[in-house]
Amino acid sequence: MAAEAETEGVEAEGSVRDIDWGEFVDSVVDSYRAMPMPTFKYIAFIVVPSVLFLLTCVVTVVVLDLPTFLVFPIPMLGLLALVAAVLYPKIRQDQRRTRMENRFHLFITHMTVLSTTNIDRVEVFRRIGAEEEYGPLAEEARRIVQLIDAWNQSLDDACRMRANRVPSDLVADFLDRLAYTINSGESLESYLVSEQEAIIRNYATTYEGQLENIEVMKDLYLSMVLSVTFALVFATVLPILSGTDPTMTVSAVVVLYTFIQVGFLYTMYTLAPSDPLWYFPEDRTTSAEWRLRIATAIGGGLAVVLALVVVAIQMEWTPLAADVLPLPMYAAVPTTPLLIPGLVAHAEEERVKDRDDAFTSFIRALGSSETARQTTTTRVLQSLRDKNFGPLTGLVDDLYKRLNLRLDAARAWRHFTADAHSYLIQKFSEMYLIGRQMGGAPKHLGELISENMSEVLQLRQKRSQSASTLVGVLYGITAAATFAFFIGLGIVDVISGLGLDFSNPAFDVGTIINTEVYDIQLIQYLLVLTLIINGVLSSLMVRVVDGGHKVNAYIHFVVLTWVSCAIGSLTLGLVESLLSV
Repeated sequence: MAAEAETEGVEAEGSVRDIDWGEFVDSVVDSYRAMPMPTFKYIAFIVVPSVLFLLTCVVTVVVLDLPTFLVFPIPMLGLLALVAAVLYPKIRQDQRRTRMENRFHLFITHMTVLSTTNIDRVEVFRRIGAEEEYGPLAEEARRIVQLIDAWNQSLDDACRMRANRVPSDLVADFLDRLAYTINSGESLESYLVSEQEAIIRNYATTYEGQLENIEVMKDLYLSMVLSVTFALVFATVLPILSGTDPTMTVSAVVVLYTFIQVGFLYTMYTLAPSDPLWYFPEDRTTSAEWRLRIATAIGGGLAVVLALVVVAIQMEWTPLAADVLPLPMYAAVPTTPLLIPGLVAHAEEERVKDRDDAFTSFIRALGSSETARQTTTTRVLQSLRDKNFGPLTGLVDDLYKRLNLRLDAARAWRHFTADAHSYLIQKFSEMYLIGRQMGGAPKHLGELISENMSEVLQLRQKRSQSASTLVGVLYGITAAATFAFFIGLGIVDVISGLGLDFSNPAFDVGTIINTEVYDIQLIQYLLVLTLIINGVLSSLMVRVVDGGHKVNAYIHFVVLTWVSCAIGSLTLGLVESLLSV
């Protein structure tokens, strides 16, 4: 019985794997059907040329007498081109699915706000389809409207037809349930209101899953960087015994180290939740934008000036000696002015986060007061302007002044959201304004928006914690890797500079110790370049995970560069002092 059970388990496992592969092939075939280009044309113009390119690469390796280091990469390049050509439709469909699911909660909230107004349910899809920011979701809404207008389909039939075509299971389930609900006679508003909790729960599950994937990538990144660190140490030290060119080995490992970090940066970019923090209006430049631009210009200009001074010192064009500072410190000094835009961006970003926290209270109070007083938004803001909404208080006062001056309501709210610089405030303020203009209940709108935004802010707190742990990992691995880099270089530098006479007639030590193959200065430049590359890519990785402004990455770049360069300089001095005694 045990043997039979084991056999059944193996067969079941095998069948599951077969199903997985079958589902993968089916999804690839479906992605070809969803391509805007006809399948035959794509195969003829993309897939077939990639097959010919692979055959050309293989024939080239077989016919020509190529160096050993090119025999393997050339066929792999052809295979990579073929795999990319075959799987591109699948990748494109997966990207479309991801874009749908990242904006789905905002899309449903916007639809719910529209459904509470006095417009037809088809008009809800028509208006939500005009919001280009929702990308594929807006496109699906336009297709539903097109099926209704051009092909005389009912709304439930149109939703059911598009549910069979969308790449996202989440969106497909929503459209299927919506079609059934409409067919049963339930109103669109009641259905969407009841769906809010489920949609937010699914969004939170997806968001937290992405954060867990980032945690896994941190561990993998740590192990990969440690492995490459050991490889770089070996590439620096072993040539003293083997006699190979250490410049070539170190350069190869540096390139590998760079590729690994670029790969992890792209992976983090694809795994991180798409939840932008900032909002910049296209029709005007705010004071915060001017501050960022001025700070960036000043910091960048000073960094260029310091870089020129460092080059002049290294080229001995100044009275200062080239070795007045350790070489790694020369790389850190020019980056220091970049702290100016980084600190300005960090301060602005903290204000944006504080405004997000205050907006939930503001929008709930605004909706409740409008419903209780049965009056206009301007009258309610006259009393709310005196309340403390933290960093949002001044913007609320400005909003009241613009509305009190009979400025167009849409323009007044646009100025409010532009000054707030918050993506969530911009989206939810727009929803509230549209809902009020179309006759929606203010209290219901305020509570709906406040609840949804509070859920997103809680998820952002978890994202901030994940980014904080990533910062700790990056700083720790940078310090450890830098120490390992320069400890090997320091040992080789000390051995090379001892000036020992290896010409012993009894035993030729020079055949074992090969110090003449080293260009210590060039290898040191390569290691310093590695530190700068690590600082750039690590700071970008932090920025991708925390979702902040790109200028905010300058802080981590400067600090990482200074930490690594200082550790490198201290390590060289420590090795020299210990081994020279």
